[in-house]
Amino acid sequence: MNIGQNIAIKVENLSKVYKLYDAPIDRMKEALHPFKKNYHKEFYALNDVSFEIKKGETVGIIGKNGSGKSTLLKIITGVLNPTIGKVTVNGRISALLELGAGFNPEYTGMENIYFQGNLMGFESEEMEAKVQEILDFADIGDFIYQPVKNYSSGMFARLAFAVAINVEPEILIVDEALSVGDAKFQNKCLSRIKGMQESGLTILFVSHSAAQVNSICTSAIWLNNGELMEQGDCFEVTSLYTYDQSGDTRQQININSKTSESAQDNQSSVEEFQDAKGIEKLFYCGEVDVLGYKLIDEQKFENYTLTSAGLYNFLLKLKTSRDILNPLIGFGIYNNLDESIIHFNSECLHEAPQPILSNSEFIIQYSFQLPELRSGEYVIKIGVDDGAIGLNEKLIHAVIVKFEYINKKKQNGYISIDANINIH
Repeated sequence: MNIGQNIAIKVENLSKVYKLYDAPIDRMKEALHPFKKNYHKEFYALNDVSFEIKKGETVGIIGKNGSGKSTLLKIITGVLNPTIGKVTVNGRISALLELGAGFNPEYTGMENIYFQGNLMGFESEEMEAKVQEILDFADIGDFIYQPVKNYSSGMFARLAFAVAINVEPEILIVDEALSVGDAKFQNKCLSRIKGMQESGLTILFVSHSAAQVNSICTSAIWLNNGELMEQGDCFEVTSLYTYDQSGDTRQQININSKTSESAQDNQSSVEEFQDAKGIEKLFYCGEVDVLGYKLIDEQKFENYTLTSAGLYNFLLKLKTSRDILNPLIGFGIYNNLDESIIHFNSECLHEAPQPILSNSEFIIQYSFQLPELRSGEYVIKIGVDDGAIGLNEKLIHAVIVKFEYINKKKQNGYISIDANINIH
């Protein structure tokens, strides 16, 4: 079927149906039944999906696990056949699907470079001209001569991406493959993707990160349970998606004023805080422990997908088995390169928290004015020291929680902020 010259991909009434059986024997029963009785249930991985992608667009595909994203990309790349509907592609596709797809685990990295090139229609001589650029981008050293079955997930992602972008594609498909790489490599890949955008390449980019989609894509598609829920402007689509994912779980809470009476009201039970068992303890003395946390937006909702600058409150519930005579309380927000974006503590704010007695639970409330940030993932780090002994005695330093910031304006925001710390 012919499509317009400005259309890269056209998907029409696409459905993919799988037959699910309760037991393996049911498949045989169905095949041999004289009256063709059904023993299966139909599962629609995709259900009547239609859209067009123009040449030169970068389209983000977003959705929870099991929403049909990977199935859609496999049909577009020809790995799967649709049950109903059709897909028309206008251009050479290079796809980076699940980790390992298209690579022979027994081959070395170098052999897989030539293997992938042959699959794309390149002769060995043509691939030789591309090898050095692939090796430079992948940067995995002598591992290139080892079987890829021995690679770490990060090394595999490096090689797979390096090959995918160097085989002169007209359409590049990236399916969650960058999530396994380290932050430095992810930024290297995103930088290359933006360069490919400028050259007019069509890109399909699948990610669980709404902020990442907003950062690089020109439009977005939201899939849910195999159905196309929304298509259009990135910010509008991802906002609908994130609200759908968090709207049923956000609990409204009141931000209490800093009086002794309201502080008593703020002694919430552990169940009202996010469980802190999975926090990353950079340093832990064993005498102070984190029981829970929550990040509160201006609407007084617990929220970990932020979309605007404004006043935020971060509540941290801790327990101490020792006296903290001169508390020094620190707070920081860091990007995915571990660069400090916001950092303050009680000392720099000229605040002197009251001593905290042993065997007590207490809540630290960090109130801060968040500036406009670059879209991306961020982490909150906290520190609790005791300044009464020597210089400062570390009690606990930890990475508490990740959050996403989605900036519709797509600008940076490294500015000074107003902040204060209060211990209840």
